[in-house]
Amino acid sequence: MSRRRHNMPFGAELTNDGRVRFRLWAPAAHEVELVLPDGAVSMSALPNGWFELATNKARAGSRYRYRIDGKLEVPDPASRSNPDDIHGPSEVIDPAEFEWNDDEWRGRPWHEAVIYELHVGTFTPEGTFAGVEKKLDHLVELGVTVIELMPIADFPGKRGWGYDGVLAFAPESAYGRPEDLKSLVAAAHQRGIAVMLDVVYNHFGPEGNYLHAYAPQFFTDRHHTPWGAAINFDSPGSRTVRDFYIHNTLYWLEEYHLDGLRFDAVHAIVDDSETNILTEIARAAHAAPGRERQIFLVLENGANQARFLGPPGATDTFDGQWNDDVHHCFHLLLTGETDGYYEDYVDNPHAMLCRCMAEGFGYQGQVSAHLGAPRGEASAQLPPTAFVNFLQNHDQIGNRALGERIAAIAHSPEALRAAYAVLLLAPSPPLLFMGEEWAAPQPFPYFCDFEPELAAKVREGRKREFSRFEKFSDKGGLSALPDPSATETFRAAKLDWSVLKQRHHSDILDGFQRLLAIRQRDIVPLIPRIHSGTCIKLEVNGAFAVDWALDDGTVLHLLANLTDHAVPVLGRVAGRMIFATHPNIRAAMTRNELAPWSVTWLLERSVARE
Repeated sequence: MSRRRHNMPFGAELTNDGRVRFRLWAPAAHEVELVLPDGAVSMSALPNGWFELATNKARAGSRYRYRIDGKLEVPDPASRSNPDDIHGPSEVIDPAEFEWNDDEWRGRPWHEAVIYELHVGTFTPEGTFAGVEKKLDHLVELGVTVIELMPIADFPGKRGWGYDGVLAFAPESAYGRPEDLKSLVAAAHQRGIAVMLDVVYNHFGPEGNYLHAYAPQFFTDRHHTPWGAAINFDSPGSRTVRDFYIHNTLYWLEEYHLDGLRFDAVHAIVDDSETNILTEIARAAHAAPGRERQIFLVLENGANQARFLGPPGATDTFDGQWNDDVHHCFHLLLTGETDGYYEDYVDNPHAMLCRCMAEGFGYQGQVSAHLGAPRGEASAQLPPTAFVNFLQNHDQIGNRALGERIAAIAHSPEALRAAYAVLLLAPSPPLLFMGEEWAAPQPFPYFCDFEPELAAKVREGRKREFSRFEKFSDKGGLSALPDPSATETFRAAKLDWSVLKQRHHSDILDGFQRLLAIRQRDIVPLIPRIHSGTCIKLEVNGAFAVDWALDDGTVLHLLANLTDHAVPVLGRVAGRMIFATHPNIRAAMTRNELAPWSVTWLLERSVARE
């Protein structure tokens, strides 16, 4: 058994002599008081905007606030727990009270990753960390190796996606206590599952962020984001801000023994410093917990900046990035939708998907019509593990007007099965969104629990956003939009696990389990030995092949016809059959033909090995 804590230069820290040291960075404040249930105590002013107090009047479990200049009372921005939500008092937590039972855990290799993204509040009927823990055996049986939790930093109200969090160190109180999250992580490790967390370092939510009042240096007017003033990573005062986020990274990895983090929308993080904050975070993570065990650092980066990605073992880059290009190609092929950013993939999506499978990014510097500017950097030099591929995630479902899942809008079940045969067996780590493995019928619409005035603005903003889409261009169409602030919208997103008793959904689950078992048996051992991928566009539009060459000359072949008509096969492809969607694929290939919506995987051993 072990006890874990991450020591921080701010917040409430228990000291060896039985006191609690409180420390707040408030460079715009003249006076700061610590407010405890039995009264307020002045904090000492220190250089560079810091205020500090060590007292024996507080202990683990004590509630506290900070009073700024005798007026405004605020929670601790480094609160480890805020049981009464973001506007309430913070709670002193002793991290050493939790006894861990996973001392032998050293993580799992990244090339084994099968990632399962979930939203704690809607994954189970309970909507809690404990509820997720009860479903771990389902994920083991499915073949998942990594759970990815959507953001849990305390956010306004009791329901939300988590991307509007304002207390970066406090697990959302609606999901449970800090020890409940630790119990989930330990239980996952006991079953061989790693746990990642989605963190948001590009903005704070619009409700409950008090930093502007006493630490405006946390933000900068030099840069802007879609959510307002940018976080200050490169202006005066930025050293403290950078340390805040570096400690947040280390806090989750060390105190909660998490295995990795996914950094949300880093293209909205602007930093003109000599060393980018992302690079500094990567170095710090690899230098501390990364020295003792396997950790995963994954980006969401709409700019496709390959510079932040590196090979396994690199200490100043990230292991992977969500590959939106793959999703957009698949989505257009499966649904025919061309609105919004899908317009960038209308011109031969099969060829673009082929490039993504072989080289990572589809956009590697060419002009995006949707953005009106070049997008991306060359990525063919990176290993397949640098790209996390998916057909669904929270964004690609929830940012739709009605939150429909792909199974509800795809052309046909055959088309969907073919897409999954590509996704789940390709060398890049696949990501599934909760319930995808049984084609859950529940939507995943956007929902929130803001105060009334802000909720009204969000509601109107959604209407303006979707009025640009053809199907919602008239007011009648907009009336179908779910109200993000309505409790019913949140409830509609909760998974109904009882549908697994239905043959249709249980059969789909069996198909996912079979594909992931094949991946673990036949594909995973090859991944570390892959040194290049080649896209082979077949002459007939709609079919393509990808070859991945291994270091010993062995070749992994993918043949895919993602169209509704048969196409000829040019040339001969040999090798041991790993998987085929078509029951008579050998006969079809003898006729030099690929059936509609067919996918074939083969492994051709080198002559030397034979």
